[in-house]
Amino acid sequence: MNLHEYQAKLLFSEYGIPVSPGFPANSVDEAIKNAGTLGGKGWVVKAQVHAGGRGKAGGVKLAHSIEQVKEFTQGMLGKRLITKQSGPEGNPINCVLIQSMSDIESELYLGMLVDRGKRRIVVMGSRAGGMDIEEVAAHEPEKIFTFFVDPIMGLQEFQSRKMGFELGLNDKQRKQLVTTLRGLYALFVAKDLSLVEINPLIITKSGDIEALDGKVSIDDNAMYRQPAMEKWRDESQENEMENIAKRFDLNYVALDGNIACMVNGAGLAMATMDIIKLHGGEPANFLDVGGGATKERVAEAFKLIVSDKKVKAILVNIFGGIVRCDLIAEGIINAVKEVGVNVPVVVRLQGTKVNEGKELLNKSGLKIISADDLTDAANRVVAASKGGN
Repeated sequence: MNLHEYQAKLLFSEYGIPVSPGFPANSVDEAIKNAGTLGGKGWVVKAQVHAGGRGKAGGVKLAHSIEQVKEFTQGMLGKRLITKQSGPEGNPINCVLIQSMSDIESELYLGMLVDRGKRRIVVMGSRAGGMDIEEVAAHEPEKIFTFFVDPIMGLQEFQSRKMGFELGLNDKQRKQLVTTLRGLYALFVAKDLSLVEINPLIITKSGDIEALDGKVSIDDNAMYRQPAMEKWRDESQENEMENIAKRFDLNYVALDGNIACMVNGAGLAMATMDIIKLHGGEPANFLDVGGGATKERVAEAFKLIVSDKKVKAILVNIFGGIVRCDLIAEGIINAVKEVGVNVPVVVRLQGTKVNEGKELLNKSGLKIISADDLTDAANRVVAASKGGN
């Protein structure tokens, strides 16, 4: 789960990380009020969307008067921001952050994430702040400094000081960096984060470090331990079908193809998408209905699939281990009838009572194609998606 910048900064403040002052606004009047509260002669109006690259896409504006605050806020709220990371449809702007302008001397990058290979939290820093860190990593990796945190020992002060030297900070700034990294690490562990970034972490003209931006991602698998964070979820920034899937405990990820997949088991789902690609098709989704593929869950999965207008064919690939294949077949037949599926459905069943399951499908009188194996299923569904048999 991703947080908005203003939410990330609330957490930063809670953990002793210095941030640039600002307030969220959901209306023009609120934005004007926030600018007055902050005072000064200049403000930054920042669109709150779950996508990077806002500045280049027009989602960050410098306002030198209250009239400009009003103008920029009106130009953002209710619109969709299309960035390099948002996809072609963009993300809706329902909130803006009104922030005081900062006197910037230089910009740095600071981040933490989980390195699953090493089973460690990795801390990253770079003097190339304010830039796309992915571009820096790809073309100038020597500009990124990293170290790993031992999960038993925790973050050590000498590691933070060494990072300060790598970033070219003076004595005062290194002490501030130690405090900032200590806070970031405590936040990372306490809130079950998978990623936290400050880009840029600025050095002000007074010589202090300050978080000018913030990105926080929480591990979805730990949300049951973070009920307060769950309340901050902004579903308008997420894929609507993925949100529906979560309500029914379906693992769903939308993709760009036209062949929908419904599979039980994440590994089998990955293999199914691979074989569709191998035979010239494009998967429209990743959909894992889990080991207990009940009739009700299958029906909800079909509803989800057919709501995607791009779908031209459906491949159901179920291994009947926990649930028998004949029961799964009954669930598929009932779901197709209930939902009113109007595209070809190819079904590959394997496991307990597979023959009985196939017989039920063949005698259903519905537009269901029973496949013998996964290769046969892939060939059939790719042909069906292109208008063949």
